[in-house]
Amino acid sequence: MSVEVILKTKIEGLGSEADIVSVKPGYARNFLIPKDFAAPATNATKRQVEELRRKRAEREAKELNDAQELAGKLGKLKLVFTLESGEGSDKVFGSITSQDIANKLKEAGYTIERKKIDLPKAIKDLGEHEVPVKLASEIVAKLNVTVNHPAPKEEAAPAEAADGKAAKKPASKAKKA
Repeated sequence: MSVEVILKTKIEGLGSEADIVSVKPGYARNFLIPKDFAAPATNATKRQVEELRRKRAEREAKELNDAQELAGKLGKLKLVFTLESGEGSDKVFGSITSQDIANKLKEAGYTIERKKIDLPKAIKDLGEHEVPVKLASEIVAKLNVTVNHPAPKEEAAPAEAADGKAAKKPASKAKKA
């Protein structure tokens, strides 16, 4: 047994504005209608569908425009990650996941859900990688991700440690005397 309702807002997994959907009576009575997400599908409410379809078309056009604009910005963006790697090897210690990319994008000022970043497996190689980001149903941005190894440490650090040890020895002799 089901009840027909007209959706007033987009609900993931159910439909968008102006869609007439069949749902269980309890779901309609206890959730959709009290929260004003839907209205019962009667002859009077079916006439309101045209206005809802107009709102839906405006919203979808705006979302598509925003997604295209964001895709252009992300195409120019280059994310750089630094990971330790073995000598003479392109394999790194650790990996770059979609969550790491989402965090780096957030630092750059773009809020994108990790689920929209299409990374089937973590990045574990040095070099440049192209990662697709699904912004809308038809729009996929290509994000450039570069994985580098850290700059080699200079040899000055061991020399300072040796100087520090030499300075301590005379101090200990001074205590004995």
